[in-house]
This record gives sequence, structure tokens and C-alpha cells, in this order.
Amino acid sequence: MKYFCFALFLVLFIIKLQRCDGLTTRGQGLKGRVQRDRRNIRPNIILILTDDQDVELGSMQVMNKTRKIMEQGGASFTNAFVSTPMCCPSRSSMLTGKYVHNHNTYTNNENCSSPSWQAQHEPRSFAVYLNNTGYRTAFFGKYLNEYNGSYIPPGWREWVGLIKNSRFYNYTVCRNGYKEKHGSDYAKDYFTDLITNDSINYFRISKRMYPHRPVMMVISHAAPHGPEDSAPQFSEHFPNASQHITPSYNYAPNMDKHWIMQYTGPMRPINMEFTNFLHRKRLQTLLSVDDSVEKVYEMLVETGELDNTYVIYTADHGYHIGQFGLVKGKSMPYDFDIRVPFFVRGPNIEPGSINPHMILNIDLAPTILDIAGLDTPPDMDGKSILKLLEPEKTENRFRSNRKPKVWRDTILVERGKFLRKKEESSNNNKQQSNNLPKYERVKELCQQAKYQTACEQPGQKWQCIEDTSGKLRIHKCKGSLKVSAKRKRTRSLRSRGYSSKEKECDCGKTDYKPARGERRNQRQLSQTNQRYKPRFVHTRPTRSLSVEFEGQVYDINLEEEAQPAYETRNISKRHYDLEVEEDLEEMLADDNAVGQPSSVKVTHKCYILANDTVHCEREIYQSSRAWRNHKSYIAQEIEALQDKIKNLREVRGHLKRRRPDECDCSKSYFNKEKAPRNKERKKSNHRLHPFKEAVQEVDGKVQNFNESRRKKKERKQKKRLKKGDDCSLPGLTCFTHDNDHWQTAPFWNLGSFCACTSANNNTYWCLRTINDTHNILFCEFATGFLEYFDMNNDPYQLTNAVHTVDREVLNELHLQLMELRSCRGHRQCNPRSRGLETGNKDGGSYDPHRGEQLWNGWEG
Repeated sequence: MKYFCFALFLVLFIIKLQRCDGLTTRGQGLKGRVQRDRRNIRPNIILILTDDQDVELGSMQVMNKTRKIMEQGGASFTNAFVSTPMCCPSRSSMLTGKYVHNHNTYTNNENCSSPSWQAQHEPRSFAVYLNNTGYRTAFFGKYLNEYNGSYIPPGWREWVGLIKNSRFYNYTVCRNGYKEKHGSDYAKDYFTDLITNDSINYFRISKRMYPHRPVMMVISHAAPHGPEDSAPQFSEHFPNASQHITPSYNYAPNMDKHWIMQYTGPMRPINMEFTNFLHRKRLQTLLSVDDSVEKVYEMLVETGELDNTYVIYTADHGYHIGQFGLVKGKSMPYDFDIRVPFFVRGPNIEPGSINPHMILNIDLAPTILDIAGLDTPPDMDGKSILKLLEPEKTENRFRSNRKPKVWRDTILVERGKFLRKKEESSNNNKQQSNNLPKYERVKELCQQAKYQTACEQPGQKWQCIEDTSGKLRIHKCKGSLKVSAKRKRTRSLRSRGYSSKEKECDCGKTDYKPARGERRNQRQLSQTNQRYKPRFVHTRPTRSLSVEFEGQVYDINLEEEAQPAYETRNISKRHYDLEVEEDLEEMLADDNAVGQPSSVKVTHKCYILANDTVHCEREIYQSSRAWRNHKSYIAQEIEALQDKIKNLREVRGHLKRRRPDECDCSKSYFNKEKAPRNKERKKSNHRLHPFKEAVQEVDGKVQNFNESRRKKKERKQKKRLKKGDDCSLPGLTCFTHDNDHWQTAPFWNLGSFCACTSANNNTYWCLRTINDTHNILFCEFATGFLEYFDMNNDPYQLTNAVHTVDREVLNELHLQLMELRSCRGHRQCNPRSRGLETGNKDGGSYDPHRGEQLWNGWEG
């Protein structure tokens, strides 16, 4: 009985354990299912964007909260770049994932938020794709420089977009289609705090109303862009900030770089003080952004969405403050303008990791689509960086033979005011020059056989001749032209008098005798235009003249009065000499006055003597008011003459384009059908200089563009004259700074100054390459200038080393640059490796220093 009770108790105990174990198993299964359901909810995406934030000048050093949240809590990309260091082009590339040559927004004005952009590219931004797949999309902050607030861009459910360019006070935003003006009250109008609070409220409401719907937000700050108005609590920070003083600071002039760098000299003391002041105010505005990142992070923690949210922090481009003597600005191809901060944190991203791969702003759109589970559209030029963020497996981390991740090592940097050329068929693609120095091109061209003979080949137009100094020069064959001219002259003599009725040609006298009626009409026409003159007239001079005076008639002998007339001339001449002598005596008494007969009168008060010295009147040297007035008068005269020269050049270009066809008197009435054929033959035989064969006629679109640009310049010039702004030089982009520029503390009180930051011809295309062996920058400017920097030896790009690079390397770099300039889609714009084992995979490395087919240069 005792054993039976013990056995029964043991059986009941085992059954109880099984029930408890089953309950525990079901609880674990339920928990795992909840986690799996949680993972099936697509992640949230928050893009935090700043305006004009640099990396090279140490702006991230003051943002301790952002570095702790994003750098220590996520991944840092040390080689993040932008394709164009300009606000609107770079932001357009971020939205569309395309290079500038594919979305056609070249500057902050040209095609920025234009009707063509709104029709062609804006409907294909990443917001449209995410909105169509269920994401709750929202945009807060600065959009594009020329956005006018008249519409809500497609793809955004919530829209708070800044109208026009960056501001912190006294701005207008478009809030879901309604314009909302703000003043200068910090508590409710400061732009950084406004968009931060609006974005946090939107995220909270979205998660409360739609807990299973993912959110994608863009928080686009105006900081640290001008006017650099900081919050009041930060106005006294960083009084001795000096991170911007790098080895390239005030390194000027740079005669080995492109034109604006050669023109820019060392900064004046007031400019250097301004750079220190500007850097301090920029850092102060970033402290508000630092607080904004912390607020967004705390909101994600409170809502429980931190582990299911990707947060990306970056800027639209870099900035320079005093580098190479440039007081401030962007738009240069150097690292301080194209490098940007780039941090990512989110699910499966290893905290504190550092990624050395090259990424671009065009990679943002494909990455956001990849996070949302969407494929990259074929028209996007960038690639998703998610595979670069995947942590390596533990078993593969310490393997010595593991394969590296395949990724690009070369990017395209392009900037400038240029029109896209029309697409040509692939069969008619012509090689273009890399614009090497002229003597090298001439030397290369003269190696061809058709230029080595002394105008002996039939139809030869050019020949190479070595001058006395040993240099090769290209000259036109004059002998062949004379022979052809003689032949033309002979043909014209044979058929003189026969002209086509379609076009009147003036071929000189002809043997043609008009009819009698035609001669009568010509005679009548000539009679109406000219007075009738008799055939015979009296040509003897009059000897006497009768004059009636007070009722009496007097006879005057003109022959007797002729001699005094000649004497009068001598008297006037002698009188002139006396005046000159008196003037010379006065001028000799006054050392500053000039009036010698050999001098050149430049203005009404200044002369240039024969010895090339300038002298003005004594008043100009003694009176500051007279000096200032005359100086302003000369400046106005120079400006007027420059405008006149510009107009004359436009007229000259117009005349070149509208040159009439030369009249060929050899054409007769009977060979009218052969005229088009002869014209085509003449056009094919006409050859330009070998260096100008690639130049084509300007089409209608380019003419319209030039005309609109000219009118725009005239409007700007009139506006400057109306405001009294004299800080403008032809071909340069200049700005004026004065004591009224900043409306918040700390204030500038050192007076006004003018500085030029860029040039109109600052159009370039560059290759930026970083791999295990090379760290280079190669640029081709629209002016024909080349630049090459090896950052392994010259990290601050102080010296242009293009003349130390082999010709074969420059040829290869030029070919690769031409490929990227015309690329379309992520397959073409991310060149695969050639001749490497990873060549069959997407992406890859492209070594510009490998020896393959070389570019043969210009062809005559």
C-alpha cells in the first residue's frame, strides 16, 4: 500500500511537469512569433540633412551629441563625397539618385525646381516610390533653392518646405499647400527648432494612429548655411575657434591651378578676421542641430522604435573658409568642398564601425529604397550601401583568404553651366581631346605623315614647320590656295554675265545691254534723285562782287583781298602758338598738370605723357573729394566700355553665324541644278584648323540660352546699379559684407568689404579615386586646364602635379572620365573591374594606371 501511494504520487508529479513544460513551450513559441511579426514590419527611415557642412574644417568636433548617437552608435563612412559641390544640384542628386548630367540641374539657378524638373525628374524621387508602397512620407525644412511654395512635390504626405534659400528668421514655409510666414521671435520662429518639433510631433501621431505603418522623414536643416544666425544661448560659444586654419589656409596665389585660383591673392587682414568670425558663427548654428539630433533620438527611444529605425546623417556638400585665399564658399573640386559627413545607425549595423568605401550622394536614394525592400530603378546612377553595412560572419572574420566586398573606387565630380548636347548615334562618336599643353599636341600632330610634307600632297591645307627656336608650328599652305583662287578667277571670267535669278550677285561690269524700256526707267529714277546739272558751266573764278549798303552800290575787287586772307591764316596760327606757349608756361609751373602736344588725353583731367607716365590736374592731388569723384567717373567709364565691348562681341558673333553665302559668278542659268551639289562639295573641302575641327555650329537652343542669360545679366547689372553696389567684376562671382549682414549676436563691426569667391568659367569634370594604391584627383576644366593631385603625397592639394604624370596615364584617365560623363544607370556609372577576378560581379575597381588601349589625341 505504501509503495502504491508512492508510485501514484510519482505519476501525478510527472504529469504536472509535462503540463508546465508544454505551457512554457507555448509561451516561448508565442514570444518568437511576436518577434517575427515585429521583424516583418518594415523599418522607419529618418534622413537628417545639413546645408554646407564641412568635414575637413572640423565642424563635427563640436557636435558631441551627434557623434555619440551616430558615430559611436552606428557606422561612419570616412570617404563620403558629393558629385557636385553646389546646393541645388547635390540635393537633386539625392532625391533622384542621378548624376547632374542626367537630371540637368547644373547650378542653383539653372533648372533648379524648374517646370522641366517638376515634369521629368521630381515624379521619380525616392519619396514617390516609398509613398506608393505604404510608407508615411514627410519632409521638413529646406528643399531646393528655387522652390517657390506654389505646389507640394509628389510623394510627400506631410509637407513643410522652406520657400527659397536658407534662413533662420523672417522666412516663409509652405505647410501642406498653405504659405506660413515667420518672424524673428526665437521661441516660435527659429527654423532649426521649428522643423525639429514638427517632425517629432508627426512621428508620434503617425505611430499612434497607424502603429504598423512605417514612417520615412527628411529633416533638412538650414545650418550652417548663411546668414549663420545662431540661437541666443549659443551666441558666446567658441570665441577662439581655429579648426578652419589648415595648411591650405591663405595659401595663395596658386599659379599652377585654374584661373580663379591664379587670380586670387592672399587675404587682407579684414578678410582673415572675417573667416575667424564666420567659422565661429557656423559652429554656433550647428549646436542647435546637435540638440535636434538628440531630441529625435530620445523620441525614438520613448516610442520604442529605435531598434526598427534607420537614421542617416549627412550634408549636401562641404565648405571652405580661407582655403587657397578664397574667403568663403563652395563649388571647388577639392576635398574641403566635396567631402561630407556620413553616419548610419539602425538594425544589424555594428556600433562604432568605420567604413572606408567611397560613397556618393547619388547612393542615398537607392539605399532608402533598399531599406524599404524595393529594387533600385534602372535609371538611378547610384547603388545601395546596405551590403557595405552587413556585419561579417564570425567564422569568416578571421579567415585570411576571405574575398573583399566589391565596390567602386572611382567617382565623378562635375560642376558648371553647360547645356547637354543632343544625343548622337553610337556610330558617329568622336574622340575628344584631354586638352594637354599646346606644344605637346602640336608635336603629336606633326608626327602624322600628312603634315610632314611641304604642301606637296593634293588638297593639303596644313603643314608643320620648325621655327628658328626649334619649336614645331602649324602653318596653312598658301601656295595651293593661290592656285585654287586662280582657277576660281578663270572660271568666273568665262561665265561672267550669267547670274541666277534666285540671288542677285554683284559680279562687276558685264557685256549685257539692257533694253530701251529699262534704260528709260533707270533714267527717270536717276532724275528724281539727282538735280539736273548743265553740261557746260563757267569754271573761271569771280574777280569782283557788287554789294549794296545803305542805298549805295559798292564794287569790291576780290583779287586784291585775296592776299590778306592768306595773311589771316598766319595770324591765327601765330595766335595759337602764343596760347600754347602760355599754357606750357603754366604747366611747367605746375608739376602735376599736363598738356604737351605729344601727350594723350585720357580724361578731361588726366593725361598720359610720351614717357608713359600719368599726370592729372593739381586739384585731384589736393582735394580728396575731387579725387574720389574722378575715380568714380573713371570706374563708370570702364564699366560702360566693358558693356560696349560685350555688345560688340555679341554682334561680331552674330555676324559670324549669319554670314551670307559667297557669290559664285561662275554659276549660270543653265547649271542651276548642279549648284547644291557644288555647295556640298565646297563645304566638304573646307577644313578648319586641326585644333578646331571639333567645334560645331551653334544650334537654336544654345542661341536662346545665351540670349536669356544675357538678359538676366543685364537685369542683375541694373539691380546692382540701382542699389549702388560696385562689388562686381566681369566673369567673377563676388559678394559684399557689411555691419548689417548678421542680425543676431555676435555682431560684425569692422566695416564692409568686397571679395570674389568663384568664376563663371569654373566648369569642370573630375575623377576622384581611392584604393589600396592610389588616392588621386584628376580634373579637366572647360577652359582646357588640367589638374592632378596625389593625396598620398599632397593631402591638402597644394601643388598641381599634372606635368609629372606620364602621357599614357593621362590618356587613360581622360578615357575613363569621358565614360563617366556620359554614363546612365547604376550599371554604367559604377564601372566594373577590367581584367580582374571580380570583373563578373556588379561594381568593382577600375584602375586608371593599367596599360590598355591609349587615346591617340587629336586627329587632323
